[in-house]
Amino acid sequence: MCFKNLYIPKKKCRFAMYSNICKILKPYINHVEMKKYNFNAGPSILPREVIENTAKQILDFNGSGLSLMEISHRAKDFQPVVDETAALIKELLDIPEGYSVIFLGGGASLQFMQIPANFLVKKAGYLNTGVWAKKALKEAKHFGEVVEVASSADENYTCLPHNFTIPTDIDYLHVCANNTIYGTEMRKDLDSPVPLIGDMSSDIMSRPVDVSKYTAIYAGAQKNMAMAGVTVVIVKDDMLGKAPRELPTMLDYRTHVEKGSMFNTPPVVPIYSLLETMRWCKAQGGVKEMDRRAQERARIIYDEIDRNKLFRGTVAAEDRSLMNICFVMNDEYKELEKPFLDFATEQGMVGIKGHRSVGGFRASCYNAQPIEGVKALVNCMKAFELKY
Repeated sequence: MCFKNLYIPKKKCRFAMYSNICKILKPYINHVEMKKYNFNAGPSILPREVIENTAKQILDFNGSGLSLMEISHRAKDFQPVVDETAALIKELLDIPEGYSVIFLGGGASLQFMQIPANFLVKKAGYLNTGVWAKKALKEAKHFGEVVEVASSADENYTCLPHNFTIPTDIDYLHVCANNTIYGTEMRKDLDSPVPLIGDMSSDIMSRPVDVSKYTAIYAGAQKNMAMAGVTVVIVKDDMLGKAPRELPTMLDYRTHVEKGSMFNTPPVVPIYSLLETMRWCKAQGGVKEMDRRAQERARIIYDEIDRNKLFRGTVAAEDRSLMNICFVMNDEYKELEKPFLDFATEQGMVGIKGHRSVGGFRASCYNAQPIEGVKALVNCMKAFELKY
């Protein structure tokens, strides 16, 4: 910008000159935005290079002169995207032979009914660990008998059920591995006498998983894997086709396995962003490195929650999620909840307000969350403590 037309009256003092310059520079100063740290629970933070690489393909896919948004899903250049994405997921999760990876629409909410439609023969068991597990249980009742194997509802889902017995007469046990609203997480795969079904929407790719224990794993991708719009489903092939019901074509997993996720038009752009994220994850060191980072991020924030007299955690220490870190103001500082939210927002913290059903705060720390972000949040908490 040029200052040659800046007029300062001769009789004005230095303060007037400073004031005049500030008025002129103010629009430019305000235009420089504060660094933002994305703690949204989902859709959530993605690696910057994933966003940039996907954006480039949206403008021109593989030099074709066409946008990724407008190409045919059956174009010769797109099939390799699907193939590489599925192969990378199998590699990163060390998925054994006999499993298929498919890409569907409808989110995890559709899987709540598609899972029992395909796998419930006589009776299914569900762990009730929160809102999403409860919704999955409700949908399963449309297809047969459902038993609640264990629940933490009496504790307002602030812990996971422990010391429960898994019935051996159920077709499968459904678990929600990470509970985004309440901030609990199952960090280990259960040893189960029956097949497991896992909703891993919010912690898939954040830790190693023994896929061989599962009949199916499903995940809405908009937490750790991709932009919203695609659901990843991992299914054990020899468990398909056993349900005693004729399924609509689109609800039958065999349809999508046989057609390689191409039975109907798949969500093209979300699948491509998924590919870029899987490439990023592999380059960073895979799920073992994601696990290490998750533990480091969570330790930094939980240590501050436990130290800072203004705040307290809401979850039993042994069940704390590494993905969704939930906390509230201590009772004697309850009136500071809104001031802290306002203060944190002013400091660039985005999306830390807790779910509307529980209140408080929630720092979602998915794979792409940099350590810089969690340290900035901790510094914000410390600064607020000093202020009050």
